[in-house]
Amino acid sequence: MTVVDLIKLGIGLAAVLAGFLVFRSLPVPASSSSGAASGLPFLSIIVPARNEAGRIVPLLKSLQEQRFTAFEILVVDDDSSDGTAAIAASYGATVLRNKGSGKSSACWYGAEQAQGSWLLFLDADTRFESADGLSHLLHFYREKGARGITALQPFHTVERLYEYISIVFNIIVVVGMNLFTVWGSRFKTAGSFGPCILCNRDDYFVSGGHKKIEGAIMDDLALGEAFLEQDLPVRCLGGKGILSFRMYPEGVGSLIEGWCKSFAVGSKSTHPAVMLLVIFWIAGSFISAAALISAFMAWNPLAIALSAGLYILYAVQSAAFAGRIGNFHKAVFAVHPIWFAFFAGIYLYSFIRVNVFHSVSWKGRKIKV
Repeated sequence: MTVVDLIKLGIGLAAVLAGFLVFRSLPVPASSSSGAASGLPFLSIIVPARNEAGRIVPLLKSLQEQRFTAFEILVVDDDSSDGTAAIAASYGATVLRNKGSGKSSACWYGAEQAQGSWLLFLDADTRFESADGLSHLLHFYREKGARGITALQPFHTVERLYEYISIVFNIIVVVGMNLFTVWGSRFKTAGSFGPCILCNRDDYFVSGGHKKIEGAIMDDLALGEAFLEQDLPVRCLGGKGILSFRMYPEGVGSLIEGWCKSFAVGSKSTHPAVMLLVIFWIAGSFISAAALISAFMAWNPLAIALSAGLYILYAVQSAAFAGRIGNFHKAVFAVHPIWFAFFAGIYLYSFIRVNVFHSVSWKGRKIKV
């Protein structure tokens, strides 16, 4: 083996270590109580929705199946042109017509109309995994003092091959919150997860809520910052076993548009040390592939064996990380550089749209950055 081969392998192993450093674990809410409603206040579930007719039904069905029933459902229709409002009403939700424009405006309007002591903001494409999922989340929030935000990143379910393009994005979204490294809470959280945000009414309005952050591209991160400014805690956890979602079932175009909308902006909230380790980890996938190809081209048996071991180690690590955030089939990680390449390409596109053209598109709207 050459010195260059050894350097490649050394860098690749260091990149694997970087991955373990930045993504040690992803805890889920653990509650000691199994009661369906004991001690829990009335809850307002607020669902901002724009053209969600094809995605909102699983959420509404899962809410009908909950054992905890002391809640109202407010679906805030954000100028939909499909049957979102009619579908929501057919499942017993109260439909509100948003007077403003955008998700933050819809959330604020829903909170103003809400009757509950606690507010739960849910994206329309989420769904509870079991009949006790909602009460489990609420009991956890109460046991943590019922203050600030408890936010879940839903477990990602995939059905079609193109949806695997989101693998690395979903991992980086979690890692980029700064909370799941080997250093624990040493780094300040980047904000809040967005698809599921639970808070109490008083804290929400003290923080300024979505009204304060209206116009922010990454409303979830901005809302978390607003709470932190008032010394209110922000807890971010995984949703495995409690809450899931299927992202961008409409197709590849929607997937690219969705990630482009948020990623280059959101990455700016990640701690520089975490960001550097993440970049190193991503590069390691390509390094492991390059080392393997180089070894085969030189037909060096020892180099082939060692570089193949590194490549497999990367596949196993990536599959383990992905298993924390979604039901991705482990076999797809045999070609892990492909998924990292999709991430790099879409991130670059997002970076250009945000920093050069200063605008992104989402659901038929052009958003200035």
